[in-house]
Amino acid sequence: MHPDRQRKIRELFNEYIEMYAARDERLTERFSQNFTGYPGSGSQLIHDREEWIRITRQDFAQVPGRIRIEMLDIALQDLSEDVVVATAFFHIHLPSGGDYFSTKVVRLTLVFRREGDDWMIVHCSYSVPYHSTQDGEVFPLHSLQEQNSALQALVVERTQALHDSQALYRLLTEDAQDVLWRTDARLIVTYISPADERLRGFRADEVVGRHVFEMFTEEGVAVVKAMIQRRAQEEASGTPVGFLNFQVQHRCKDGRLIWGEAMSKTDRNAQGEIIGYHGITREITERKRLEEQVRQLAFHDTLTRLANRRLMLEHLDQAMSASKRSHHHGALLFLDLDNFKSLNDTHGHSVGDLLLIEVAERLKACVREADTVARFGGDEFVVLLCELDTQPAEASEQAIAVAEKIRIRLSDLYVLQAAPSGPATGTIEHQCTASIGVAIFRGRDESQSSVIDRADAAMYQAKKDGRNRIRLAPCPVEAG
Repeated sequence: MHPDRQRKIRELFNEYIEMYAARDERLTERFSQNFTGYPGSGSQLIHDREEWIRITRQDFAQVPGRIRIEMLDIALQDLSEDVVVATAFFHIHLPSGGDYFSTKVVRLTLVFRREGDDWMIVHCSYSVPYHSTQDGEVFPLHSLQEQNSALQALVVERTQALHDSQALYRLLTEDAQDVLWRTDARLIVTYISPADERLRGFRADEVVGRHVFEMFTEEGVAVVKAMIQRRAQEEASGTPVGFLNFQVQHRCKDGRLIWGEAMSKTDRNAQGEIIGYHGITREITERKRLEEQVRQLAFHDTLTRLANRRLMLEHLDQAMSASKRSHHHGALLFLDLDNFKSLNDTHGHSVGDLLLIEVAERLKACVREADTVARFGGDEFVVLLCELDTQPAEASEQAIAVAEKIRIRLSDLYVLQAAPSGPATGTIEHQCTASIGVAIFRGRDESQSSVIDRADAAMYQAKKDGRNRIRLAPCPVEAG
């Protein structure tokens, strides 16, 4: 990552941490209108910006004094030009409330997106190992006081009973939120902690004695087999292997699927032979959902839900590699709407957005599922066609046929229903056409930028020749 980019992401994160620690009300102004978040005291995804502002103010009201953030680790990610992510692990030290919170590791994920001239927070996710809060609480201070009193009495009662390590082992495993497990060398489960029943719904007696693969989906079984094979190969080469970390989907008793992150290590006898495995599994379902949300922000246009420029370039790179292997041609179609500006000028950008959404739907309906439709920005769209004919003339005919289908479909009348609260109201009819440039490619005889430039130049030629036209770009040899 470029140092200037890294410095910008860190500045955004530091600004958030400082305002949160200072209980600064101005923090609420940094939340995007399209905000989502997971609060630390609950597992429900918040979609409403105002609800998140309410939770933030409730947090500030419950602990009005400045808090201290003890940073442990931070990771910065540059997902796209307009989307960045900061993930941090830290301790929270409250002005009062004992040492309970300072011993807990809080994970915070912040997703920032550039909106106009400002960077706004579009997602905030806290992962905090707190117990349940009571009404009116963000930090469970009252319930912790009650629990501390009960736990102190329980400690006195049970101190004499904890004479050996087995009793202590049970106490630790049965109270843990993560699932602790053990198998024999054949991967038959010999122990699983009660946390598994809370997560998946299976009692321990329904799991012990069964093969561990019964916990997973078919894809999960393949992942575990690959991990076992990799461990064997590394150990055969003399590489020591400690804990292995992997993510798999788990089956629940009610039919649900949840994601788990497992850390596994071998058990060996005195001769060094594997006699079993043990490990810890932590549920990461919400984290996986967040990762998918972040991917959606990074690789798709927020208005049309089409692929954005970054994802289109990845697909073009893959298509060129596949074309090199198969010798089939591909094609890149560059489209620009001919009279889009007049619609914006007359009825406003909100109506223009409705047209762009409808154009995206029409484009998707004109191509195959294997093809890619992307919005490059403004009223520019790109269509990537794969697996055309091996002969350049036939491939060109196929691409032109698709382009003609698109040109005709986009020229149909648009009937747009403007929002009642916008500058334009009611039903708006608009006639719009597109100028299309087509560039045929095969393999990696030229660069990505060359293919795009040829399609773009052909599109401008279509505009110059009178708009609502299709022009085929010359191949690189002809151009030279």
